[in-house]
Amino acid sequence: MSRKIDGKTDSGRAGTARSKSMNLPLPDDPLSFIQECVRSRRMFWTYHVNMRMDRRSIARRTILDAVESYAMIESYPDDKYLPSYLVWMTLDGEFIHALFAVDVADRTVRVATAYRPQPLEWTPDMKRRNPR
Repeated sequence: MSRKIDGKTDSGRAGTARSKSMNLPLPDDPLSFIQECVRSRRMFWTYHVNMRMDRRSIARRTILDAVESYAMIESYPDDKYLPSYLVWMTLDGEFIHALFAVDVADRTVRVATAYRPQPLEWTPDMKRRNPR
Protein backbone atom coordinates (compact mmCIF):
# COMPACT_ATOMS: atom_id res chain seq x y z
CA MET A 1 0.00 0.00 0.00
CA SER A 2 1.43 3.36 -1.03
CA ARG A 3 0.75 6.70 0.60
CA LYS A 4 1.81 10.28 -0.01
CA ILE A 5 4.29 11.91 2.37
CA ASP A 6 5.27 15.48 1.57
CA GLY A 7 4.10 15.03 -2.02
CA LYS A 8 6.14 11.85 -2.56
CA THR A 9 4.84 8.31 -2.82
CA ASP A 10 5.97 6.16 0.08
CA SER A 11 5.53 2.42 -0.25
CA GLY A 12 6.53 1.75 3.35
CA ARG A 13 9.51 -0.24 2.12
CA ALA A 14 13.09 0.45 3.13
CA GLY A 15 15.11 2.86 1.03
CA THR A 16 17.52 1.53 -1.55
CA ALA A 17 20.58 3.30 -0.13
CA ARG A 18 22.43 1.47 2.63
CA SER A 19 24.99 2.38 5.25
CA LYS A 20 28.45 1.14 4.31
CA SER A 21 29.55 -0.50 7.55
CA MET A 22 26.36 -2.21 8.68
CA ASN A 23 24.44 -2.51 5.43
CA LEU A 24 21.36 -0.95 7.06
CA PRO A 25 18.77 0.72 4.84
CA LEU A 26 18.89 4.51 4.73
CA PRO A 27 15.81 6.66 4.20
CA ASP A 28 15.51 8.18 0.72
CA ASP A 29 14.74 11.56 2.33
CA PRO A 30 16.03 11.45 5.93
CA LEU A 31 14.47 14.73 7.07
CA SER A 32 11.00 13.83 5.78
CA PHE A 33 11.32 10.36 7.30
CA ILE A 34 12.20 11.83 10.71
CA GLN A 35 9.43 14.43 10.55
CA GLU A 36 6.83 11.84 9.55
CA CYS A 37 7.89 9.54 12.41
CA VAL A 38 7.70 12.41 14.90
CA ARG A 39 4.32 13.62 13.60
CA SER A 40 2.87 10.12 13.89
CA ARG A 41 4.71 9.46 17.18
CA ARG A 42 6.55 6.44 15.80
CA MET A 43 9.50 7.24 18.02
CA PHE A 44 11.41 6.08 21.06
CA TRP A 45 13.24 8.16 23.65
CA THR A 46 16.50 6.58 24.81
CA TYR A 47 17.44 6.42 28.47
CA HIS A 48 20.34 8.74 27.65
CA VAL A 49 18.15 11.43 26.10
CA ASN A 50 15.70 11.30 28.98
CA MET A 51 18.51 11.96 31.46
CA ARG A 52 20.13 14.66 29.33
CA MET A 53 16.92 16.50 28.51
CA ASP A 54 15.94 16.55 32.17
CA ARG A 55 19.31 18.03 33.19
CA ARG A 56 19.20 20.51 30.29
CA SER A 57 15.59 21.52 30.98
CA ILE A 58 14.43 20.56 27.48
CA ALA A 59 10.89 19.21 27.42
CA ARG A 60 9.82 16.41 25.07
CA ARG A 61 7.04 18.74 23.94
CA THR A 62 9.72 21.09 22.53
CA ILE A 63 11.06 18.36 20.22
CA LEU A 64 7.52 17.40 19.18
CA ASP A 65 6.17 20.92 18.68
CA ALA A 66 9.20 22.11 16.68
CA VAL A 67 8.77 19.42 13.98
CA GLU A 68 7.89 21.91 11.21
CA SER A 69 11.15 23.81 11.77
CA TYR A 70 13.46 20.78 11.50
CA ALA A 71 16.53 21.16 9.29
CA MET A 72 19.19 18.51 8.69
CA ILE A 73 22.64 19.75 9.69
CA GLU A 74 24.79 16.60 9.86
CA SER A 75 24.42 12.95 8.88
CA TYR A 76 26.09 9.85 10.28
CA PRO A 77 24.98 6.98 8.03
CA ASP A 78 27.52 4.61 9.60
CA ASP A 79 26.80 5.43 13.23
CA LYS A 80 27.27 2.66 15.79
CA TYR A 81 23.79 1.11 16.00
CA LEU A 82 21.61 2.85 13.43
CA PRO A 83 22.15 5.60 10.86
CA SER A 84 21.65 8.92 12.60
CA TYR A 85 21.09 12.56 11.76
CA LEU A 86 21.69 15.76 13.69
CA VAL A 87 18.65 17.98 13.33
CA TRP A 88 18.38 21.70 14.05
CA MET A 89 15.08 23.04 15.29
CA THR A 90 13.66 26.20 16.77
CA LEU A 91 10.67 26.90 18.95
CA ASP A 92 9.75 30.20 20.57
CA GLY A 93 13.09 31.72 19.49
CA GLU A 94 15.16 28.95 21.08
CA PHE A 95 17.54 26.74 19.07
CA ILE A 96 17.78 23.01 19.84
CA HIS A 97 19.80 20.21 18.26
CA ALA A 98 18.58 16.62 18.44
CA LEU A 99 20.24 13.46 17.21
CA PHE A 100 17.76 11.03 15.64
CA ALA A 101 18.67 7.41 14.90
CA VAL A 102 16.52 6.02 12.08
CA ASP A 103 15.19 2.51 11.76
CA VAL A 104 13.84 2.38 8.22
CA ALA A 105 12.78 -1.27 8.44
CA ASP A 106 10.62 -0.60 11.53
CA ARG A 107 9.63 2.91 10.32
CA THR A 108 10.64 4.47 13.65
CA VAL A 109 13.17 6.94 15.02
CA ARG A 110 15.02 7.06 18.32
CA VAL A 111 15.85 10.37 19.91
CA ALA A 112 19.43 9.77 21.08
CA THR A 113 20.29 13.18 22.52
CA ALA A 114 19.13 16.79 22.53
CA TYR A 115 20.91 19.96 23.59
CA ARG A 116 21.11 23.71 23.16
CA PRO A 117 24.01 24.44 20.80
CA GLN A 118 26.83 26.55 22.25
CA PRO A 119 27.27 29.87 20.36
CA LEU A 120 31.07 29.61 20.30
CA GLU A 121 30.92 26.20 18.58
CA TRP A 122 28.33 27.09 15.93
CA THR A 123 27.65 29.79 13.36
CA PRO A 124 25.09 32.44 14.44
CA ASP A 125 22.19 30.48 12.89
CA MET A 126 23.37 27.39 14.85
CA LYS A 127 23.32 25.26 11.70
CA ARG A 128 27.04 24.87 10.94
CA ARG A 129 30.01 24.18 13.18
CA ASN A 130 32.56 26.95 13.45
CA PRO A 131 35.93 26.02 11.96
CA ARG A 132 38.47 25.14 14.62
